[in-house]
Amino acid sequence: MLLKLGKTSKTVPTVGFNVETVKHKNVSFAVWDCGGQERIRPLWRHYFTGTNALIYVVDSSDHGRLEESRSELMRVISDKELANCLLIVLANKQDMSGAIKPKELIEKFELNKLSGNHTWSVIPTVAIDGTGLVETLNWISSHSKK
Repeated sequence: MLLKLGKTSKTVPTVGFNVETVKHKNVSFAVWDCGGQERIRPLWRHYFTGTNALIYVVDSSDHGRLEESRSELMRVISDKELANCLLIVLANKQDMSGAIKPKELIEKFELNKLSGNHTWSVIPTVAIDGTGLVETLNWISSHSKK
């Protein structure tokens, strides 16, 4: 998903890292899009310092990889550099038949067990039409420290 100049654009999965600046409600976000391939995940930690919010995208239709995704999220969010950052989980591909719904994702990922340092939310999204992107930016804006 990419929000650019108020329009959504189709994208392909990120291979490596991309950096974008997104402006929303007079707030400017430096967005680091880190690809999810297993071989580059160890590099993610180099981008954690100074992170205010982590947006974690889950393919809600890929039931076979949900446990791997949960495990990776828990590994990442427990890093000391992310101790107080906001966490927003995007339950993507809600347009797909059989996609796990946000309430079920919260249970499966055990988000209620996260330490008290993380304010979090799960938002249903559909990347191909931008559903949920504005809600995501609104949530981050309203929960960010001023």
